Amino acid sequence: MPRTDVTQMLFAKLYPLLVNKAERKGRTREEVDQVTSWLTGYTPEEIARLEQSEVRYGDFFLHAPAMNPDRARITGTVCGVRVETIEDPLMRDIRYLDKLVDELAKGKSMEQILRKA
Repeated sequence: MPRTDVTQMLFAKLYPLLVNKAERKGRTREEVDQVTSWLTGYTPEEIARLEQSEVRYGDFFLHAPAMNPDRARITGTVCGVRVETIEDPLMRDIRYLDKLVDELAKGKSMEQILRKA
């Protein structure tokens, strides 16, 4: 059975997994929405609306209103891969969100996560 490309999966299926990961560690959906908004430029209301739609995960990033230029400051590993070395820009943006949610789940302050510190 071929592996499903994450970019073709529904945003509505994947986003709740990110929220659950954060909530298991005592963080909130609002915080996940905040880091997602920081990264993509979507408002929390737009994220909620897209979560009820058929939008694909890749399209969520490709059509983001305003990808944050400071996202290049996100470094570290996700699933053993250094995010800053991912060559495909779309996959790099996807992994940036994974990394932000990882940092949230690990208890980092919002100031650190949003690269203000």
